[in-house]
Amino acid sequence: QVQLIESGGGLVQAGGSLSLSCAASGRTFGLYAMAWFRQAPGKEREFVAAITGSFGKTYYTSSVKGRFTISRDNTRNTVYLQMNSLKPEDTAVYYCAADIAPFRADLSSYEYKNWGQGTQVTVSS
Repeated sequence: QVQLIESGGGLVQAGGSLSLSCAASGRTFGLYAMAWFRQAPGKEREFVAAITGSFGKTYYTSSVKGRFTISRDNTRNTVYLQMNSLKPEDTAVYYCAADIAPFRADLSSYEYKNWGQGTQVTVSS
């Protein structure tokens, strides 16, 4: 299993930017699909973005497309989420997830086995 540690959360005004990082353990990081989820108070956990381990193909939920960018650096065992033009509705605890997903899996709904503890992102209006 992979251990995940998120960092980079904080407080930012609407329209600002934050960059989240997720550091992973293990020697097989490049085999894992990586994803970011978020959960706001009183709401269900929501898919945000994902990136495959094979070709680095990216996926985004419609509400963040064009504002957020997911990327990975396999030499550092790290996945990133660059968040620009932040909105108050982006406020949530952001979680990193990882798994070796089957080919053609829907990474937005896939049941990831490995999760980080989360990092708080707060966007003020």
